[in-house]
Amino acid sequence: MKKIVLITGSTDGIGLETAKLMLSLGHKVLLHGRNEAKLAQVKQQLSPLAEIENYIADLSDLAQVNIFAEKVSQDHPQLDILINNAGVYNVSEIVSSDGLDVRFAVNVLAPYLLTNKLIKNLGITGRVINLSSAALAQIRPSELTQPSALSDSRVYAKSKLALTMWSRHLALKLGQNGPAIIAVNPASMLASKMVKEAYGIIGGDLTIGAKVLVKAALSAEFSAASGLYFDNDIGEFTSPHVDVADENKIADLVRVIENTNARALSSKESNETKNM
Repeated sequence: MKKIVLITGSTDGIGLETAKLMLSLGHKVLLHGRNEAKLAQVKQQLSPLAEIENYIADLSDLAQVNIFAEKVSQDHPQLDILINNAGVYNVSEIVSSDGLDVRFAVNVLAPYLLTNKLIKNLGITGRVINLSSAALAQIRPSELTQPSALSDSRVYAKSKLALTMWSRHLALKLGQNGPAIIAVNPASMLASKMVKEAYGIIGGDLTIGAKVLVKAALSAEFSAASGLYFDNDIGEFTSPHVDVADENKIADLVRVIENTNARALSSKESNETKNM
């Protein structure tokens, strides 16, 4: 059966390779990127005849994420798969338009907001695949509320643990009443732009990561995996970090994520009203 698949950050890297695989299997792909010209170029590259739709949004701007989610929701009342692939490691400007850390905004806050806005569209048969990592570091919820002076590698690892923690929270909260929420480490040191910029190496074959994302999104093996973490470095489900099983820490983190998202959106709406 043909699926409708939304892949964030799908103009290069693992996201683009995943889009290619999904299209080759006959599914419809919703591409996402920040640059209209690049999106158009990728769509043309993949195939002008393929079932592709383009969506533009800067995920560091939570108001844009909100609009993006609303547009997808209107266009596709039934959405089968959401792959939260977009992520950043090092950025030229750390502070977002919301006064937040761009890295935490893109890697944690944006996918949480997008996922929750599209829950009803995904329904009980849908799947949300969140790109986690083998690099995970303990995070205090308050760190999400302001720009960080820590190194890119430290912030990235903290952001990926936060993403994995809220993945489990949302899965348990939804139970059988919503889509499966699955965190996946696609494999370490693949040949993405992020790896090249961060480590100065070419990295491994991107299709390794793309194949496991497609498997997580479509296969029966992952049908009962909601709330779990799959580590493609070892090829199995595993417990990635002690905090992923700590209900109190997860609850505190999710509360901060929700409050931070709400404040950012409220502030933008207030500023827009003042400027009218």
